Amino acid sequence: MSYPKAKYDANLIANYFILKSNEAKLGITNKKLQKLLYYSQGWSLVFKKRPIFEEDIEAWAHGPAIRETYKKYKIFGFSNIKKEIELKDIENINNEDISLLEEIWKVYGKYDANYLERLTHQEKPWINARNGYDDYEICSNIILLEDMEKYFTNLLNESRKNSTTSN
Repeated sequence: MSYPKAKYDANLIANYFILKSNEAKLGITNKKLQKLLYYSQGWSLVFKKRPIFEEDIEAWAHGPAIRETYKKYKIFGFSNIKKEIELKDIENINNEDISLLEEIWKVYGKYDANYLERLTHQEKPWINARNGYDDYEICSNIILLEDMEKYFTNLLNESRKNSTTSN
């Protein structure tokens, strides 16, 4: 399947989540940031019918990761990223996409990196991309956008179905 070109790069979207974590005084590790980027991409494919950022997401042992963004924040190791982000650093993200990122933050931002890692390890896009690899084996296979869109669409449909049957 062919998708429209993404509007942003992953580092710009990363700035948004770093800003949110700084505002909330939660702190954010590189590993958590990677998972938030993954969820942003997945839900953008469902709600916007396009990727939110250009870079590929790889199926690493610790879950989905964007190589370029990972390298940028690798110096922080497992510690929180220490970077001041200002509103001007995310001003190129339009309001419609900010709304999507707000929702991602509300749903996933409260969890720590290890919880998000376990969550992604149960999801088809990561599992499919790692087909044939052991859990902690090095892998740089790309998580397909099509797999992400299908998985998150099914997740949304299940959620909607469950909310109508519980009423």
